[in-house]
Amino acid sequence: MINYTNHTNRKIAYFFDAIKNEDFTLRFPEKLSLKSLEELNHSLNMLNTMIQDIHIKKQIQEQYYQEIIKQSDIGIMTINKKGHILFANKKIEELLSYRPLNHIKQLNQVDPNLYELFSKLMPFERKLVQLSNEREKKQLALKSTALALNKEELLLVVAQDIHQELDEKETDSWVRLIRVLTHEIMNTITPITSISESILKYYKSENEPVSLQDFNKDHIKNTVRGLEVIKEQGGDLMLFVESYRSFLNLPPPDKALVPAQKIMNKVKVLLEQESKNGSITIETIINPEEIELFIDEKQISQVLVNLGKNAAQSLGEQENGLIKITTGTNSKGVKYIEVWDNGPGISPELIDEIFVPFFTTKKSGTGIGLSLSRQIMHLHGGNLIVHSVQPEYTSFVLSF
Repeated sequence: MINYTNHTNRKIAYFFDAIKNEDFTLRFPEKLSLKSLEELNHSLNMLNTMIQDIHIKKQIQEQYYQEIIKQSDIGIMTINKKGHILFANKKIEELLSYRPLNHIKQLNQVDPNLYELFSKLMPFERKLVQLSNEREKKQLALKSTALALNKEELLLVVAQDIHQELDEKETDSWVRLIRVLTHEIMNTITPITSISESILKYYKSENEPVSLQDFNKDHIKNTVRGLEVIKEQGGDLMLFVESYRSFLNLPPPDKALVPAQKIMNKVKVLLEQESKNGSITIETIINPEEIELFIDEKQISQVLVNLGKNAAQSLGEQENGLIKITTGTNSKGVKYIEVWDNGPGISPELIDEIFVPFFTTKKSGTGIGLSLSRQIMHLHGGNLIVHSVQPEYTSFVLSF
């Protein structure tokens, strides 16, 4: 009995050792005089075949996914805590101009700044990096994600060349900006040209100066009136140019830790002064109350007041007008400020135009406010986005 039990135990242990070493050639005899041993051997052989099938399917699936990753147009790599690159597909080696990639220190040979960026890259970060040589220029968008494999913490990095997309966006932005600039400048210059031609007719006739006898008081009055209009139009054009200069010469932010409570109270007081008729309710929500923002207080106050004024103008005389300014942290740990109003909203046709410099739907205004606000947010390393549903609400979100 002891020999029989030991023999069976050794057989099962030998079986599991073979499975552990991925040796699926092991087979036990199934024609024995002892029925119980015959059934045991049959069961072990069946289990061996099943595990072998699962192993083969797993290998095929792994090869399938690896082939997809290899052929992907997006660069993919995994890095451990020591900087060793455990996997890198062909695309990322092509994007980073180095092959084969085994350690992030190799990136120092491509660009020291690139190595420094990868050495400090943290999970869930997004970075933009520019690489250029004599032949081409690349603008890489990097995105990192944390993952664990066999109890080892890894960093999955995805890279994509967005140079072409940026070029297309830049061209589109220039086209829209030139269209707006042309519209504004032509609106200013056309009256000046027309009035100048009208005044010139008082003083010239068939390319000859008009004699004093043919000149009367009405001509003088119309000349004075026309020159006043030309002066006003010239002044408007100068203001337009000044607003353009202020957009281009925006100073870098002087950032410091500012309690959200402080800036929210300041902005609320300024907006309440703008809405003295009391038809608009202004609410501030801070969660958590002790949250602080690393910002240039003056610049961000300017952005919030501008957004608040725009919201108040959109509400107009609307009953139960409400502006809510909320500060908090989203699910990704990003701090934000949202300016929300229950106004008529922004039409889909205009939503893509409102951030174009000098574009405006108002009768008065330079159209510089929103583009300047977004520029300030970009200098803070953040962004300004808009979401609007007609006729329910409009929301501007500053993310830091």
